Amino acid sequence: MSAGAALGGDVAARLDVSTVETPCFVTDLGALEKNLKLLADVQARAGCTIILALKGFAQWSTFPLVKRYLRGTTASSVAEARLGTEEMGGEVHAYAPAWTEDDLREVCQLADHVVFNSPGQWRRLRPIVEAARAGGRTISCGLRCNPEHREVEVALYDPAAPGSRLGTTRANVTVEDLDGLDGLHFHTLCELGPDALERTLAAFEAGFGDLIARLPKGRRWVNFGGGHHVTRPGYDTDHLVRLIRDFRTRWDVEVFLEPGEAVALGTGVLVASVLDIIDNGLPIAILDTSATAHMPDVLEMPYRPVIVGAGDPGARAVTYRLGGLTCLAGDVIGDYSFDAPLTIGQKLVFLDMAHYTMVKTTTFNGVRLPSIATHDPATGEIHVTRRFGYRDYRDRLS
Repeated sequence: MSAGAALGGDVAARLDVSTVETPCFVTDLGALEKNLKLLADVQARAGCTIILALKGFAQWSTFPLVKRYLRGTTASSVAEARLGTEEMGGEVHAYAPAWTEDDLREVCQLADHVVFNSPGQWRRLRPIVEAARAGGRTISCGLRCNPEHREVEVALYDPAAPGSRLGTTRANVTVEDLDGLDGLHFHTLCELGPDALERTLAAFEAGFGDLIARLPKGRRWVNFGGGHHVTRPGYDTDHLVRLIRDFRTRWDVEVFLEPGEAVALGTGVLVASVLDIIDNGLPIAILDTSATAHMPDVLEMPYRPVIVGAGDPGARAVTYRLGGLTCLAGDVIGDYSFDAPLTIGQKLVFLDMAHYTMVKTTTFNGVRLPSIATHDPATGEIHVTRRFGYRDYRDRLS
């Protein structure tokens, strides 16, 4: 696939990278708004509520744009819930595999929907929720369910894998466990389409349908989780809308979707520079970015990011191994070929780097985090909203 045809290729084509400091994440506001409009259209046609999953995209400088189209955020920690409350507003949903008492007290002052991972957690911690309600907070609670239906091929990202700690299986929940709960939540998808959701819904309804019917009328809801690749080219949004409408009608429930990746898919790039070129059996270019510190999914997933002007090894004139800046031996982005030899100082543009990048960066080795910027396609302006330095490394340690 050519860089131009790859996700984010149009974003890179609009950027004047000569003006971009490196390393730097740059999110294109035009591409982001295009995704948001598509999600808002699904939301309107399906009659559901779509909220942003902060675990996938939390570039809060863009939230004034995001909240024009989406109704809130979903969080998996106190910090995410606070960010959603302070920077986005609207609805704040929260789920974690387990809540400490102190964290739940704080979350109950921030969120209006709280999901528990097990009936046991709900029973033990319900008094905290009730105390917050007595203090004036309106909080709707739910239980995360594990339909034991698998759709994700990579085990690291499969919430329904055997032995998963995420969600309660049908054998471990009773009708009595629903006392005080308004909703159910499931999440089985990762970068998947409506066909996978349709199969999941069948499994969910077969296992948990009797519990849906026991939820209080007028307040009941079901959260379909994330992993819906709604903004991917070729995604059948009409199919998704039908599934949501039919489910809402069948069970008389409110439906939530919480995509993260779909919000930022194809909207951003990571611009890096070549610092040095050495040879150890093949040419190796060392960059001012890092796989392990700046784009860890390259090693965890693993996956191979697309680089503008680069191809597979041997496909073009010169092949290089692209290495990161840390001392980790395996900090290697991959082998790429180019039409001409790379030069010191040359900038490389990695595509589709807005989601699951900024939220997962680390300061391992004290390597500076990439700056964060936005690009306005109407004016061509690149605005750097955050630069990082020594204190960002020091202040997370003691």
